[in-house]
Amino acid sequence: MRIAVVASLVTPLREAQLGGAQAFLTDLARALAARGHDVAVYCAEGSSIAGLRLVTLPAPVGVEAALVMPGGAPPPPLPALRDAFERLFAAVRADGCDAVTQHAFDAEAFELAAGLPVLHTLHLPPLVPAVVAAARRARCVTVSAAMRRAWAAAGLPGIGVLPNGVPAFTPPAVRVEPRALIAGRVSPEKGTAVAVRAARRAGLEPVLAGTVYDRAYWEREVAVPVSPVDRGDLWRLMAGSAVTLMPIEWDEPFGMVAAEAQMAGCPVVGYRRGALPEVVEEGVGGVLVAPGDLDALVAAIPAARALDRRRIRESALRRLGIERSAAGYEAAL
Repeated sequence: MRIAVVASLVTPLREAQLGGAQAFLTDLARALAARGHDVAVYCAEGSSIAGLRLVTLPAPVGVEAALVMPGGAPPPPLPALRDAFERLFAAVRADGCDAVTQHAFDAEAFELAAGLPVLHTLHLPPLVPAVVAAARRARCVTVSAAMRRAWAAAGLPGIGVLPNGVPAFTPPAVRVEPRALIAGRVSPEKGTAVAVRAARRAGLEPVLAGTVYDRAYWEREVAVPVSPVDRGDLWRLMAGSAVTLMPIEWDEPFGMVAAEAQMAGCPVVGYRRGALPEVVEEGVGGVLVAPGDLDALVAAIPAARALDRRRIRESALRRLGIERSAAGYEAAL
């Protein structure tokens, strides 16, 4: 098949991704291409991904205002974003395709893809009324059973689930250090500050890898150096960390960090919220505790460190590989 993969225009695609959805659609595009399909990725200008054919389009000035943040107000309409998506889907139509897998969480992307053979993936909960309204008129799937329940409550019953996946990489042979990895965006809903406190109480060095989304929160409550890393460096960090901490303070749609950590053989310790119980095989891939219970989180760290890292990786290979995701998308498309 000729497959068009559509990304959000809010952020460019990079090897050091700003979020799980961007990382996943990049991995999915590569996996579909490896299965023999002709794949093109339509994304924001400035994107740079090795091994994929990219069709890039200029993002409008001020597009960062369209970024959806959990806990914040829905972003205001941005007319220039609609114009940019009009150009994107004009390019998709001009290039021709058999199917489109669309991953932008923008109402404009749902509306302007009308008439194409398109499957929309809902990577976030129903946070934006305009997206909820647009999704009701489109063919959609979401990424976990937890998200299926959330979207059903928002008026989309019976929505399908195509779980995310991660590459089945081979972890580097590195020594496991007494550190706790805290990866992903730095913002309140990710529980970054809680993770830092838990790591220190457990006698581990907190190591942050990601991007600061909420600078005031980072300055006020975190104050630990943080920087984005590319996937290879992230996997090395995971392979050499005692645990990965995920005390999430929202209903995590999937949990790519948890999936990648387990693929690296690193146990996950976090709160039992959102899709984490679907991603973390408790007692094998990590330990989850009741949301908001910091004492239980700290107490779970020694138990997680005692888990067999070989079994953690075996569990991830069985459940969380990108090939499973690619096969599901191939069939759906």
